[in-house]
Amino acid sequence: MADVKLAAETRTEFGKGAARRIRRESKVPAVVYGHGGDPVHITLPGHELQLALRTPNVLLSLDIEGKTQLAIPKAVQRDAIKGFLEHVDLLLVRSGEKVNVEVYVHTEGELAPGAFLLEHVLSTLTVEAEATHIPESVTVSIAGLEAGASILAKDIPLPEGTTLAIDEDAVVLQVLAAQAEEAAGESAEGESAEA
Repeated sequence: MADVKLAAETRTEFGKGAARRIRRESKVPAVVYGHGGDPVHITLPGHELQLALRTPNVLLSLDIEGKTQLAIPKAVQRDAIKGFLEHVDLLLVRSGEKVNVEVYVHTEGELAPGAFLLEHVLSTLTVEAEATHIPESVTVSIAGLEAGASILAKDIPLPEGTTLAIDEDAVVLQVLAAQAEEAAGESAEGESAEA
């Protein structure tokens, strides 16, 4: 996992007005916290940060006043309508340190022939991984599964050095039988016969 280098500037102005001024300059207000230190308020280049956040659980290498620190995004606030970044909370990490993050669950393969539906009970898994080796996602095969089958968290293969941080018996995926449309049609016919 490659880290993305960003130049950060410390900020001393706070509040809505200051945040608006920062965003007008194509920058994003952010807070860096962790390791028992005081939170550091910074601004980051908006376009570069937006590109970096396209990668889930991206590792950011921040240059804050000449000192390089590693951080991962913990909370990202976006404008509900326009989608631009409003604020980012970053968590400081060290190489070798374990962190809890959510990774997306991807599926591969086809369900067994028939009218089956795949329900994603959990779209992400909470895992513990080394901060510099966070997986972007995990993949599980659903090939040949039929109605009633389910995949538990413990059934999903994880990359080396990654462990589950949720109940291993949590249902992640389950296969359901599709509801027959005839049943709905039959009840409509029964109602018209009664009338």
